[in-house]
Parts: sequence; C-alpha cells; structure tokens
Amino acid sequence: MTASEYAGALQSCFISYSNAYNAGRMSRYMLDKFEFFGIQSPLRKKLVAEFVHIHGLPSPEQLDDTVMHIWNLPQRELHYAIMEIASRKVYLTDPERIKLFEFMISTNSWWDTVDFIAANLVGAWLVRHKAATENITQTFMQSDNMWLQRTVLLFQLKYKKETNHELLFATIRQLNGSKEFFIRKAIGWALREYSKTNPESVISFTNNTELSPLSRREALKVVSKKGII
Repeated sequence: MTASEYAGALQSCFISYSNAYNAGRMSRYMLDKFEFFGIQSPLRKKLVAEFVHIHGLPSPEQLDDTVMHIWNLPQRELHYAIMEIASRKVYLTDPERIKLFEFMISTNSWWDTVDFIAANLVGAWLVRHKAATENITQTFMQSDNMWLQRTVLLFQLKYKKETNHELLFATIRQLNGSKEFFIRKAIGWALREYSKTNPESVISFTNNTELSPLSRREALKVVSKKGII
C-alpha cells in the first residue's frame, strides 16, 4: 500500500463515523482553525487500532510520505491519528526523523498537535539521539517559529529526573520576554512539571527570575497546592 493509498484508506474509515454535531463543537473549540469529522478521542483510538490491525503500520521507510499525505488532509482527527502512529518506537531510531517532526510542528500548527509532538515525538527521539539535542534546540530557537520554540520548552515534559534543567532554565530566560500567550503558558507548564521532580530548583528559579504573571502562576501551582511555598 502506497502512502497515498494508506492516507485515503484512513480518511475513508473516518468518514464512515462522521458526526456533524460533534464536528461543529470540536471545530469551535479549536477556534474554527480546522475541519473535524466529529470523532471523539475514545472512538478515534479504537478506529485507529482496528485500522492498523487490518492495514498494518507504514514501514519506517514510508512513514515520512504517509505523514505528509495525511497532514495535508483537512480533518484534524487524521492528524491526531498519524501523530499517534508516528510515536511508536520503531520510528524513533532513524537519525533523520527529526526533519519530519519539524515539518509536523511547523505545518497546520496549533497547541493540540504541537504539544503531543513535543513530548512524544521530539522528546522521545532526543532520548535516543542525545548528541543532537544542542543542535536541534538551537535550530528550533533560532527559527523564530513560536511553535518550534514552544517545543523546546516542552520536549522534556516526561523526562522527570532526566530533565536537563540547565537547558530548560536557559530556554526560559531566552524566551521570557515574549508576549505570546502560548510561550508564556508553556514556560509555566514546563516549570510546573519539573517541580514535581525538583520543587526546590523550580522555587529558586522563580524567585530569581522575573516571569510573567501567567508563567509564574502556572509554574507554582503544584508546589503551592502541596504547601511547599
């Protein structure tokens, strides 16, 4: 099955389960930036599992073409489906795969896909290609693309004790003057997540860094709830 055929088969599968009422609600929630079939997450994941059982996964060699075909289709559930498929470990060993992830972040960009890609694709890929971390993060930061910059803030969300806090804090300092809501929110989210592992470090950083009110509020939610501060 070619990449185009795979994309068409997945689209046909989803069309059969379209729900106009849900589609309208889902599109409005995303500020009408994307079309939707109206397939909610539990059903979508069930359909994808059945689809993969029947049609298999794209080969590692075909993944890039398959993703690009699907990413250029209008319905957002297709994007969710293929990014979840692309997060499988078999696809993360390719040292060139990051180029695909950069395409996915930079195209049809919004928080719903970017945040998943940051933590589950870029973050997981960099675990396997640690030597590329400095080059990739610098490239993303220098791009002036807000979504690539947000990715640098969020790719370590699942790293816990393996978080490179020096990189995280340096990234925050570099982006701290941004007026973009999605950057300010991501700064707080990244710090809040790291505070679950190293609350003292996050408290010290926030005490010594003039963050936006939004970033600070988000950063300290967990430690405040636990009564640490």
